[in-house]
Amino acid sequence: MKAPARLWLWLGGGLLVLVVFTAVLQAINNLIWQLSYLLPAWLVGPFTLLLFGGGALLIARVTWPWVEGWRRQRQGGAKAGAAPAAPSNRQEAAQQQLQAVDQLLERIRDAVQREALQQERERVAAELERGDLVLVVFGTGSAGKTSLIRALLKDVVGRVGAAMGSTDACVSYRLRLQHLNRGIRLVDTPGILEAGDAGQRREQLARKQAAEADLLLLVVDGDLRAAEQEVLLALAQLGKRLLLVLNKCDLRGSDEERRLLALLRRRCQGRIAPDDVIAASAAPQSVPMPGGKPLQPEPELDALLRRIAQVLHSDGEELIADNILMQSRRLSETGRRLLNDQRQQDAEAVVDRYSWISAGVIAATPLPGIDLLGAAAVNAQMVMEIGRIHGVSLSRSSAQELAVSVGRTLASLGVIKGGMGLISAALSVNLPALVLSRAVQAVGAGWLTRVAGRSFITYFQQDQDWGDGGMQEVVQRQYDLNRRDSALQSFLSAAFSRVVEPLQRQQKREQLPPRPEGRR
Repeated sequence: MKAPARLWLWLGGGLLVLVVFTAVLQAINNLIWQLSYLLPAWLVGPFTLLLFGGGALLIARVTWPWVEGWRRQRQGGAKAGAAPAAPSNRQEAAQQQLQAVDQLLERIRDAVQREALQQERERVAAELERGDLVLVVFGTGSAGKTSLIRALLKDVVGRVGAAMGSTDACVSYRLRLQHLNRGIRLVDTPGILEAGDAGQRREQLARKQAAEADLLLLVVDGDLRAAEQEVLLALAQLGKRLLLVLNKCDLRGSDEERRLLALLRRRCQGRIAPDDVIAASAAPQSVPMPGGKPLQPEPELDALLRRIAQVLHSDGEELIADNILMQSRRLSETGRRLLNDQRQQDAEAVVDRYSWISAGVIAATPLPGIDLLGAAAVNAQMVMEIGRIHGVSLSRSSAQELAVSVGRTLASLGVIKGGMGLISAALSVNLPALVLSRAVQAVGAGWLTRVAGRSFITYFQQDQDWGDGGMQEVVQRQYDLNRRDSALQSFLSAAFSRVVEPLQRQQKREQLPPRPEGRR
């Protein structure tokens, strides 16, 4: 906007303010003039102040919601502006994930879980600073993976030909490739697909190492068996770069080798690039020499070494960055899962407490009709406490609206009638009619509060969203879960000691004859 136009705009605005101000003063003057004819002189001043004070309060009452909304919007904008900037690379993204883990650590109460998460966080942070590329060798005990590592290192690092499962723990070795700035940490893992508990434990250790690798080598000695295909799929789902090594090629001819490579490439299509399926011979069989010492051929690893070098030269830095970011995200997900479990336990405790509060209120002051149990089944204070556990601050009016909505849903689905029928049938014991009626109402109110409370937990766990099926589906699901025999019997067992037995004792005290006066 040009300067002259802006000047005329300011002048026009100032003139408008002057006109409005003059009109207001004229109106006040006329009001005081009129009041002087209607009221005594000593009453004109106080009445005018009262009138204008009331008007000011009315204007403030009307405009306050708008002001408050504007203030919250500004605060929200400020918070959004204070949000961390989008990471420019994977290293920064991983660092942001670790900072999020630090915030989660402050909120996890369980000391053991917090310490385990802290140790894993420090390990991932150290990975951010490391220099070596991690190459993990994976495979069955008979595929020759230890022989492959020995051949790569040109040193004895394992007992070739030992019993399956001889590598009980992961062992690391360091080597360097020409023209590669980083070193390579080669990790030999225990064999997979072994029988017994010990074999399963070793396989879990191997899979853990695979999840922390930059590059994976899966060693096989023939066509993929069904179990090996499952392992291949699990490794591919980790999102890691994977090389499939067909070992023991010295045991088959060239035609058979080409056939197996083509077969493996077809089986791995869409998961492994064709160039990443490589033939190798880590420990060729010796060749008998008539009248002399058997000839031991050299390992045939040229194709594998060239492929490893190509991958690490072209994609090594990306592999490291992807791996660190993946580990950071997995760590963050673990922290969120621990926090969600903690929230679940806290929310369940709140629901349990309010269930018995609701039952106690109804036991003390029984309601005349079952329809009124909606007020006891859904408690606004319970909603607010569950919300706070999940980091949501609700006003009392919002909590009441949410509670009323669930109460109406309980009634519309027939949950109140069905629940009271279940409780009545379960409590049909040898009790006086008055005690039975009050017990059914009280226990039923507590049980309905439990159904409603667990529905609220689902709502807050889903970020204040009832899901595709809406509130009715959530409430119906919680009703079905809580009327199962195991859940219902557990609740009724507690209800007998908390509600029914106190009512019986109260009934007996009321039936005792009055104590004669003067007798102690």
